[in-house]
Amino acid sequence: MELESILLPGIDSKRPLIIAGPCSAETEEQVITTAMQLASKGIKIFRAGIWKPRTKPGSFEGIGVEGLSWMQRVKKETGMYITTEVATPKHVEAALKAGMDMLWIGARTSANPFAVQEIADALQGVNIPVLIKNPVNPDLELWIGAMERINNAGVKKIAAIHRGFSSYDKKIYRNLPQWPIPIELRRRIPNLPIFCDPSHIGGKRELVSPLCQQAMDLGFDGLIVESHCNPDRAWSDAAQQITPDVLDYILSLLVIREKKQTTENLKELRKQIDECDNDLIEILSKRMRVSREIGTFKKEHEMAILQTERYTEILEKRGAQGALCGMSPEFIKKVFEAIHEESVRQQMEIYQ
Repeated sequence: MELESILLPGIDSKRPLIIAGPCSAETEEQVITTAMQLASKGIKIFRAGIWKPRTKPGSFEGIGVEGLSWMQRVKKETGMYITTEVATPKHVEAALKAGMDMLWIGARTSANPFAVQEIADALQGVNIPVLIKNPVNPDLELWIGAMERINNAGVKKIAAIHRGFSSYDKKIYRNLPQWPIPIELRRRIPNLPIFCDPSHIGGKRELVSPLCQQAMDLGFDGLIVESHCNPDRAWSDAAQQITPDVLDYILSLLVIREKKQTTENLKELRKQIDECDNDLIEILSKRMRVSREIGTFKKEHEMAILQTERYTEILEKRGAQGALCGMSPEFIKKVFEAIHEESVRQQMEIYQ
């Protein structure tokens, strides 16, 4: 993709770039009060949801176009840039008419190529910064596809927002971070700015701070955080919003590490990693040779390829071994699931 900087005039290029504001624009007083408090903390970009795609009907679905005038007032009275989420061509038209400086596409919308294409068509000829959240499901290709559609419309100022992924397996997070996905996105598109949305990943305000630090440790370029003048009384997502004072405190504690700092010691350690990787590949190759020999034996003795009891035994034993060596059983399970999948594939070739 052909990309340009998303930095707006007067915005410092240092990490992290902060976008903050309430989940929803609720009342003019709430919007202006929150914006004034954030501006006093040095925040330059104000966010607020004008249209809110909700899971079920009947909940607050956004104030609508009425709230755009409140955002204009924020821009006029604080000098902050303003941004909101768009999900339809009509949203795009109204937001651009109101002078929005930046737009973002939400997770539900980015999961729908038809909806993204309609937004892309509405953005033809407008090179406004557009931030694209990951789809609700952990699909990197779908995420990249959404960015490509917007880029093909002539928008060069594009960034990604990592807001986590929906899962039935609800643990500590509202949306599982699955960090390897944005890490792979960075590998695939190195010059793409990536923001973290700790509010939607965590779902609880006490998780915002550690998630912000994790994002910085991974080299993310910015944060988009939900901040409300009175979070407990918010009309949507109250549990994950923080006050401007708390946001300021969290930002003051962030440790920002350099992205491209290489030392001789690091080079030596990376050399050791390369040697370990080479050894791993040689060992895996040897294991696959043994697997093919087993496959030949099974075929000659008319045995089924999949031996469930043996597979279960391997997963249990290797998981326990990994734990003793300081690795999580879940990680070891994934590794040996992948190894077993390749072993089965190679044995099936023998049966053909």
